[in-house]
Amino acid sequence: MTYTLATTVALPWAEALERTRAALAAQGFGILTEINIRSTFEAKLGTDAADAVGDYVILGACNPSLASRALAAEPQMGALLPCNVVVRRKADAQETTVEAIDPQAMVQLSDAPAVKDVADDAGTRLRKALASLDGAAG
Repeated sequence: MTYTLATTVALPWAEALERTRAALAAQGFGILTEINIRSTFEAKLGTDAADAVGDYVILGACNPSLASRALAAEPQMGALLPCNVVVRRKADAQETTVEAIDPQAMVQLSDAPAVKDVADDAGTRLRKALASLDGAAG
């Protein structure tokens, strides 16, 4: 089962991270959390672990309107929020991968029709954000 939406772009990692933030904002998502896995691994596990994961940030993206609709339909959906978006690149890689949780995964956990509507909307917005990154290098 595929549970992410992904794209790989020929952008340096830092630029891909900034463009990902901008692309998400253009689709109505704010960043509630940011977890720098590389820094965390380096602090907790050492340089070897940090180097093994490479540059790796998890953005906790939230569209308040969509989140409100999802929580109104099914309050337990809060356990799946915010939508995680990962920007990652191995040290020797020439490209950066950006991937987001596929909101359709929520649909598999809920019978509420309103949750499907929210997942469809969120998926469309996340796909647009990722697609805008595909053209970012050119």
